[in-house]
Amino acid sequence: MGTIRDNWRIFLLIIVLCGSLFALFSPTVGDSGTDAPGLESSGSTNLQYGLQLSGGTRIRAPLIGVTAEEVDLGESEAPEVERDVANELEGVSVADVIVRPTGEAEGTIEVTADGVSPGDLGDTLDAAGYSYGETRDGVTEETRSQTVEILSNKINEAGLSGGTVQQITTPTGENFILVEVPDANRQRVVELVNQRGTVRVDAYYATEDESYEQTTVLERDDFQSIGTAQQGGQGQLPNVPVTVREEAASGFQERMVETGVAGEGGSRCNYEQDPQSTGPCLLLVVDGQVVNSFGMSPGLASDMRSGDWATNPQFILQTQNFSGAREVAINLRAGALPARLDIGPDGEGTSSFIAPSQGQQFRTDSLLTGIIAVFAVAGVVFLRYGEIEVALPMIVTALSEVVILLGFAAGIGYPLDLSVIAGFIAVIGTGVDDLIIIADEVMAQGDVNSRRVFQSRFRKAFWVIGAAAATTIIAMSPLAVLSLGDLQGFAIFTILGVVVGVLLTRPAYGDILRALLTR
Repeated sequence: MGTIRDNWRIFLLIIVLCGSLFALFSPTVGDSGTDAPGLESSGSTNLQYGLQLSGGTRIRAPLIGVTAEEVDLGESEAPEVERDVANELEGVSVADVIVRPTGEAEGTIEVTADGVSPGDLGDTLDAAGYSYGETRDGVTEETRSQTVEILSNKINEAGLSGGTVQQITTPTGENFILVEVPDANRQRVVELVNQRGTVRVDAYYATEDESYEQTTVLERDDFQSIGTAQQGGQGQLPNVPVTVREEAASGFQERMVETGVAGEGGSRCNYEQDPQSTGPCLLLVVDGQVVNSFGMSPGLASDMRSGDWATNPQFILQTQNFSGAREVAINLRAGALPARLDIGPDGEGTSSFIAPSQGQQFRTDSLLTGIIAVFAVAGVVFLRYGEIEVALPMIVTALSEVVILLGFAAGIGYPLDLSVIAGFIAVIGTGVDDLIIIADEVMAQGDVNSRRVFQSRFRKAFWVIGAAAATTIIAMSPLAVLSLGDLQGFAIFTILGVVVGVLLTRPAYGDILRALLTR
């Protein structure tokens, strides 16, 4: 019992090391790891790799848009304000204007179309008769959060497992959306996130004066369920089965009869051949572009005319190819983006692709760098002291910090990337620095004659270590809290390494030295 009481810090370190090894290698810890967002399993351990060590695509871009703050909306409703603003701006549709009430008769107005400056928005509001506080570049926090949620849904619906979407803020206050998708090529990811994703169904029909009119009859919120994209077959085009909500089914059914789409014997559509000489059509419109047009079969038209269809409101949205059907299904499920990412040729955004083979090379290089760092530190320590009983515990204690941090990362499923690896190397360096301070202070005045002398010298060294640790934590805390991308992982694991060292490994090393150097 006396041995355990005197050396309890060493036993505590051993217990924590065992727990870390369990988190690293136990299959029970890694069961859910491979399904976690943004992670790829390392295979032999429960460690998860981020984009830099697994390969994939990264997109970092701001959202396109300008915002007017403190707009006096008066008694106008949001749809009315959106129409007023859209009508005053060339090339801007109602879908590009977002009104968000922030108080009684007050709100913000966002325009998320290309080519609109804060000055343009200000002139538009003046012309429309709305007073405002100021106009600025960028969108609101609500729009950024909504974009993150929808992009995450789109990536999941597209089957790109492991993708992550998050907001990041620079020290200068700029806001970016960061998209990372492992094992996906750049073109596919850019096309996916670049799509606004607005899907609607329009009726196209001739009026009494023989002109044609196009009106929206179904929008995303009118669908109760959206099936998966189907390849088609037996004379049927690729399609997406859908079910219309009960409250929207009757109105849609009536519109089909009124417009002639559900006429006697159905309708034949040749919109693509001659839009000015066609029967009534249903148009599938994605991001303002007609991607397909189709008539209605006699059976479905008969059900609509009799009113039976509304009791089981199902039909299919046909497309020209399977990729189009898949895009329609993804956009209907995920929803339309309130704003697009500025990743065009002249945009502020950037995109990069890391090949899986390059990610594997990064992993190998990181491992070699860690091994070289360990041997370099071990060599310097041995040359400094020349005593194996001092140098060997120092190296083992320093490496135990890395094992504990790896176990922590595996346990919580934190993705390892190059910044985290850099944090591990920094932990090795700062850890050995602290252990050298302890050894020098303890041995500086000659041999240690008693435990009492050892404890006195150790306390002096520990005060120096504690002050240095506090300084490191304070310096790294802003980087760990702010959304600064790679720097955040570096800061988090550097702080964790310092905390583990001060609370666990440094005291344990002191007990080891005391046992070796005192009688």
